[in-house]
Amino acid sequence: MSKSFFPPVRTLMGPGPSDVSPRVLAALSRPTIGHLDPLFIDLMDDIKRLLQYAFQTANALTLPISAPGSAGMEAVFVNLLEPGDKVIVCQNGVFGGRMRENVERCGADAIMVEDSWGTPIDLAKVEQALEQHPDAVALAFVHSETSTGVRSDAKALCELAKRHNCLSIVDAVTSLAGIELKADDWGIDAIYSGTQKCLSCVPGLSPVSFSERAVKRIKSRTTKVQSWFLDMNLVMDYWGAQTRRSYHHTAPVNALYALHESLLMLEEEGLTASHNRHASHHQALAAGFEAMGLGLPVASAFRLPQLNAVSVPAGIDEAKIRQLLLQDWNLEIGAGLGSLAGKVWRVGLMGHTATRQNVIFCLSAMEQTLQSQGAGIHVARALPAAQQVYNKIAPGAA
Repeated sequence: MSKSFFPPVRTLMGPGPSDVSPRVLAALSRPTIGHLDPLFIDLMDDIKRLLQYAFQTANALTLPISAPGSAGMEAVFVNLLEPGDKVIVCQNGVFGGRMRENVERCGADAIMVEDSWGTPIDLAKVEQALEQHPDAVALAFVHSETSTGVRSDAKALCELAKRHNCLSIVDAVTSLAGIELKADDWGIDAIYSGTQKCLSCVPGLSPVSFSERAVKRIKSRTTKVQSWFLDMNLVMDYWGAQTRRSYHHTAPVNALYALHESLLMLEEEGLTASHNRHASHHQALAAGFEAMGLGLPVASAFRLPQLNAVSVPAGIDEAKIRQLLLQDWNLEIGAGLGSLAGKVWRVGLMGHTATRQNVIFCLSAMEQTLQSQGAGIHVARALPAAQQVYNKIAPGAA
């Protein structure tokens, strides 16, 4: 006979989900009301306002898709692309490849600009591709590549897209609230994210935002959007401002309570403070790993503070280390993907997880676990190195 499920308390320091604040979990348990209830409609308006703050945009079409970040990605592509369109797609990790898959499933042509995993997108290569394909309708790229821990120059890429009369499509699943992101100032036309990373909300929602240029393209399509559920022409009537809020689907009411609470927490902290917090704890974590003798393969100028790639020492079974961390410490870290599988761990410092306590805990657990498996690391150096970083940080910044 099945029983109720009571999960253990884990510390989530993988590529997502991140730890969820007790405030957000409490919001999730509030009484359910109807998704067309006037009070819920008011909440939707405030969620939109808070998402506009998080994305730094005034876009009217800003909303959470009622599904995870992958659905946000699909929503952007199926609405903006029609069969026969040409799109420049940048790939320097797993998620650029998923963009390509979406482009092709829309019946469009993906022109790939590929860079080595662990390096940022090469602007010169992108410009060359745009010059060679003047009929391209969009430039698609991942701002923060979760598979490698690399940040690319979103502002410069959007400038290239605009110069070549292309829409810019940006994957910000790991970016939002973790590093600087300015949708309007940078000229981003379509952007999607996820709730389970730096927003520290529960998984299952995908914030998206479309510029006026993007909305114009959606409304001028000559073919139907291939997905009924993700068709923004329909969703606009439910999430749009000053509309009759016509029924489209039953919104995940309690999950939206949770998102609202997480966005309130972000507004209370402030975007700059959130970015600084992620950066400060990353610096301490990186210093500790390096003092231990573990390499961080991504060049420091392009590292994501919220997602750290850490090299696996020679002769060590990386999966065994992850298993022991979960079994003995209730600590989750992530494995490498694609060409980095078996070569790196991915250690997340996202949202509610990005704390001094978790940095110290992770370094201690990694040191003891690696030592137990015979790794040739430097013992008793990681914590002093992290502490030196914290000693230099202004009180309250971390």
